[in-house]
Amino acid sequence: MKLTFKKLREEAVIPASATKQSAGLDLRACISEPKTINPGEIVSFPTGLAVCPEREDVVMLIFMRSGLGSKFGLTLPNAVGVVDSDYRGEISVPIINLGKEPYVMMPGERMAQLVTLPVIFPEVCEAQELPETERGTRGFGSSGRM
Repeated sequence: MKLTFKKLREEAVIPASATKQSAGLDLRACISEPKTINPGEIVSFPTGLAVCPEREDVVMLIFMRSGLGSKFGLTLPNAVGVVDSDYRGEISVPIINLGKEPYVMMPGERMAQLVTLPVIFPEVCEAQELPETERGTRGFGSSGRM
């Protein structure tokens, strides 16, 4: 499957995998100067890119790079970004700093990963009752800790 990217800004970088078997394509900050993310602050970073997948039955998910999360406390405020297959606008990456120190994002820095997955489009139905299960309505923590 192909993902076709359009540069919306000259300095944008077409995403690439860090290794041959990397699941994600690295998204880079398309900014002209360093930008500080203070603790507790959310900053949205443009990528300068729009994307068109070859297939309609896929979704592109945006995840924070694990090193930025584990070393500096950076993450996405919505946990995972969703880019629908019919979206043609610029991909932006909102980042929140949950760390204790300011973080300076550099122009062109790899900040997130774009992972493409298949999607099942369900037929939505309404019912008055649902089939019973062993678990039933027991929610969070119902299966125990260990």
